[in-house]
Amino acid sequence: MLKKKTILVGLSLTVAFAVCCVILGLQFFHNPRLDSAALFHAGVDVMGAFVCAVLFYGCMEQVEQTTRSFSVLVVLASASFVINEWMWFISGTPQWRVPYFVCCLLSKWVNLAMIYCFFLYVRQTLRFEGKLVRWADRWFPVLLIASMGIVLANAFYPISYLVDANGVYGKGSLSWLEDLYLAIASVVTAVLILKSANPRRQKWAAMSFIVIPIVEFLATKGAFAYSTQYGAVLLSMILMYCILFNDRSRKLASTQTELAMATEIQESILPSIFPAFPSREEFDLHASMDPAKEVGGDFYDFFLIDEDHLGLIIADVSGKGIPAALFMMISKTVLQNYAKLGIGPAEILQKTNEAICAENKTEMFVTAWVGILEISTGNLTCANAGHEYPAVCHKGQFSLLKDKHGFVLGGIEGSRYREYSIPLDRGDKIFVYTDGVPEATNGEKEMFGTDRMLEALNQNASQSPVELLGSVREAVDAFVGGSEQFDDLTMLCLEYKGKQ
Repeated sequence: MLKKKTILVGLSLTVAFAVCCVILGLQFFHNPRLDSAALFHAGVDVMGAFVCAVLFYGCMEQVEQTTRSFSVLVVLASASFVINEWMWFISGTPQWRVPYFVCCLLSKWVNLAMIYCFFLYVRQTLRFEGKLVRWADRWFPVLLIASMGIVLANAFYPISYLVDANGVYGKGSLSWLEDLYLAIASVVTAVLILKSANPRRQKWAAMSFIVIPIVEFLATKGAFAYSTQYGAVLLSMILMYCILFNDRSRKLASTQTELAMATEIQESILPSIFPAFPSREEFDLHASMDPAKEVGGDFYDFFLIDEDHLGLIIADVSGKGIPAALFMMISKTVLQNYAKLGIGPAEILQKTNEAICAENKTEMFVTAWVGILEISTGNLTCANAGHEYPAVCHKGQFSLLKDKHGFVLGGIEGSRYREYSIPLDRGDKIFVYTDGVPEATNGEKEMFGTDRMLEALNQNASQSPVELLGSVREAVDAFVGGSEQFDDLTMLCLEYKGKQ
């Protein structure tokens, strides 16, 4: 997509060029055909080019809703106004016969390209399907090139039009050939519009691009280069923009409202009140989740299984957006339910895997790390289902614990998982995270990596869990710079303090 400023400057220059055409026409083209009516039409062209610039800039203000085909359509309409204006000044003057012929050729080419861009635009907007669409996708470009070739052939032999020695336009005996593509493309596009399942207001908004110019053509008896033809095209484009884009804006606003609600729901199911267990002095923990989109597939959880056991979970669902968020909610519920039964981490993962595989029609999967802390002793029993290596801080130094992974949850039925233990002394910490941390990418496509993560952790190893997570996030943000966040970024840190 071209940048807004580039397009605005280009179309502003188009309008300025059109104004210059009027001035030059009045000062230098002493054309007897330039009567008051011709100058009126030239003024219409200037106004049309200006409206095109405003309309296009308005579209670019809603970049996420703007299709490239509509952008090209407006630019072609603007070009047609300028070409048409030149034709008013130089038609009927023998010395300008060749430039007039070139303007006629360009004008016809623009009309041919406009109807093709219109087909592409409504195809994208109304989402056509079926055999007729496939036929149009295949043959419209062929017919477009053939029609442009017929128009170009008039430079060598007047097949469909000519410009005589006096610089006056005239139709050839086979002028219907260059209109054949326009007729076929218009009829096929109209049929597709009417057959689409879209609301009636959207159908007639699109049909206006075909109907209004036809009505104008019949009213003016097909007079070539009559500026109201382009005015009719502009009017139909304004109707399309106002109705179709307005409808899409409504749908977008509705979608954004639903996404906001989904975000609130997702945030509400994750523990978010800290300190989480203010009455328990034996440990301190903090967690955070920043989705790459409005909703994400990462999640964390922590809960007391009984008075002496604390459950910890961090997981990452494949994919992003709403599908991942829905799968995340299911996975979180299943993991938590099994964890609260008082069974070990390996069995928790095994039973969760069986439950997910049984109904996994979407073929999504989850990586997960589960830990159960025995609060009285500091012994942390863990199991890993394809998740990132945890980072353990012992004696003030963080290092990766390269535990043995089991397979991801939801991948293969019957997967088995191994348990391992981490003895935590007073002041030790464990930091678990999703791949959004090490895979955060900067503008040079370089990843943050676990080495930088460990460096950020060790520089701030004495901090509390909440401060430590903030320091790691600051390091990630500083590394990434202005690059867009690619993946969900979730972290959990536990500090074991023992009995006071």
